[in-house]
Amino acid sequence: MKALEQQASEAVRLATDLGATGAECTIVDGEEFSASVRLGEVEQLKQAGSRQAGIRVLVGKCSGSSYTSDLSKEGMDKMVRAALELARITTEDPFAGLPEQCGTFSGDLGLYDPAIASLETDAKIASAKIAEQSALSADPRIQNSEGASFESYLGGRAFANSLGFSGSYRTSSCGLSVVPVAKQNGSMERDYWHSASRFFAKVETPEAIGARAAARALRRLNPRKVSTQRVPVVFEPRTAQSLLGDIFDAVNGSAIYRHASFLAGKLGEKIASELLTVIDDATMPGLFGSSPFDDEGVASRRTVVIEKGVLKSYLLNSYSARKLGLHSTGNASRGVSGNAGIGPGNFYVEAGQLGEEEILKKVSNGLYVTELIGASTSTVTGDYSSGAFGMWIENGELAYPVSEITIAGNLKQMLEQIQYVGSNLEFRGSIASPTLMIGEMMISGQ
Repeated sequence: MKALEQQASEAVRLATDLGATGAECTIVDGEEFSASVRLGEVEQLKQAGSRQAGIRVLVGKCSGSSYTSDLSKEGMDKMVRAALELARITTEDPFAGLPEQCGTFSGDLGLYDPAIASLETDAKIASAKIAEQSALSADPRIQNSEGASFESYLGGRAFANSLGFSGSYRTSSCGLSVVPVAKQNGSMERDYWHSASRFFAKVETPEAIGARAAARALRRLNPRKVSTQRVPVVFEPRTAQSLLGDIFDAVNGSAIYRHASFLAGKLGEKIASELLTVIDDATMPGLFGSSPFDDEGVASRRTVVIEKGVLKSYLLNSYSARKLGLHSTGNASRGVSGNAGIGPGNFYVEAGQLGEEEILKKVSNGLYVTELIGASTSTVTGDYSSGAFGMWIENGELAYPVSEITIAGNLKQMLEQIQYVGSNLEFRGSIASPTLMIGEMMISGQ
């Protein structure tokens, strides 16, 4: 990675030599693999490598960007000159600039596993086949499959800017998933399970993934309809993660300075149940949202966003921080070129004390949500609506599957009405939540 880091630094140096008042260059190098199987046969096999560079330059308060997949000296030279030409014809933006301060997290984040690089193609395909066969053999009612897949990624990222910062790091990841189909009495239902990690050894076994997917598909068979009513709603971790994504959108600095979030102007105010603490932390070893620095070269950090229901911080890159008169939280995110957006580190709800079964026992009549369909949330007003599939809760137990329902509410009220937070926090991506129970939501059924 040091060679790419040097190339990035040279591109920045060339840009400033040619008249840029500021510059930042990103180079990414990656290799991705995916194998899909269905009913024991390989359906798709893909392996691709890519290497790209991008540069953003400043001429005063005007900026221009360009990118290339030609990392030769000539290709990089053309990229830099193209960005400068664009900067000289764009409109000034008084908030354009580079970060106030750059740096890097000094600890070992454990982002790369050499074992993934050494995996043979046949072994990857075999894992997918075993996961699918495990699902198909779990129960006679599992009569079909939409397939299983194994995916892996090996990559690196180098970054440099004209403030004198340069850095690089390598990453790896792999994952396995399967989608079985269950049939009984004319009812046909599908579900899936997946496991992913930056380390091959931490991915669940193919047998376990197949068995879990089969169990999820089986419990969906012969769903019932329920009447329209207001009841408690329990979101399992997979669907609670979607709600947390809506919270991320609401604390995104870009939405805040555009006054496109219901949380604009709410710093220091109580906006949720005291049971809710939300953290963004890009310094957690081995996780998908971790990195030593963000995509502007700002050191990664831990940010408490909501603490016991009180809004403590927005998530910001350097541009949104300047717009709001605040400081970057190290959440700049971008591909290889252009202005940086805002992305999560490891954005999660802090785990509570109760297990999921204990939470369910608190509900005499309600909905346990296992799938959201076409969820829609207005970041401006907080209005929330989504199609859903799940299990009906009776007397603290999962009684039967339900379908063709819509759940609706307002995110502001939903946050205030969180009554229980589960202990089952598990990271399967950069956004994660344990089980959450909302005290009351509208269920629209028959």
